[in-house]
Amino acid sequence: MYKHILVPATGAASDAAVYDTALQAARLAGAHLEFLHVKLDTTDVLMAMTSGGLGGGDVVQEVLDKMDAEAKVTERKAWEQFGALCQREGIVAGAVGPADGVSAEMAVETGQEAQWLAEYGRFADLVVVGRTREGGDVDMEVLEAALMDTGRPLLIAAAHPPKALPGTVVIAWKDTPEAARAVSAAMPFIDRADRVVILSVTEDDAAKDASCERLRRSLRWHNANTEIQQLARDGRPAVEVLLAAATQQQASLLVMGGYSHSRLREVVFGGFTQHVLRGADLPVLMAH
Repeated sequence: MYKHILVPATGAASDAAVYDTALQAARLAGAHLEFLHVKLDTTDVLMAMTSGGLGGGDVVQEVLDKMDAEAKVTERKAWEQFGALCQREGIVAGAVGPADGVSAEMAVETGQEAQWLAEYGRFADLVVVGRTREGGDVDMEVLEAALMDTGRPLLIAAAHPPKALPGTVVIAWKDTPEAARAVSAAMPFIDRADRVVILSVTEDDAAKDASCERLRRSLRWHNANTEIQQLARDGRPAVEVLLAAATQQQASLLVMGGYSHSRLREVVFGGFTQHVLRGADLPVLMAH
């Protein structure tokens, strides 16, 4: 069960969909939501500017004052959003131990977001992040820290939250340790899903993957409504085939494996991001 969920609180408007997705996950077992806001460290900015020889003292101070003012506005927005969520959803705020239903708190740190996200994330059961912020892609270092440096499953929220989690869960299955870990991490969703669909993309001339049937037999102990879809590529990229199938199944959640550091940027945060994180408007659960 997910009983402790970490969520970055950036103060951006895009946080709303992330909060909604995290809240749906928290309601599965009355979890505690820990929101983390990381403030800009102007000392780091000062060191970077002075080492680069950018401008005189007055210019540097003017820039720092502006950035500090913007950081205070952003922190205030983060607190306002946190308070509004708790009030709207009847969430117990400030709980430090098990509560009756969903509870929440917010922590504030100063420095690099990726670093603090990794540090806090190691003690959570699940980390939930967004894929965009204010119309742009989320910093890849943040996603990498959440997936690779926490040792915890990562739920990447979509721009629009699903109507209900878990709903229909689709598993992008490949007979690898990474995919197996993702399935294990997704069990709180799989146990409660309306349907579970195992999706496997095969080469046009390849035999069906027997491991899909082994996975189905295993998952039926958790959810009797589990089925398999073997998908032919027909000359298309595998990721396009998977996403089309997920859309056809009206999936609420896509489960897939992560990768090692050496392949992370190429496979997960390279072309794959273009297709999955931009091409599918549904949450994606990954585990490394």
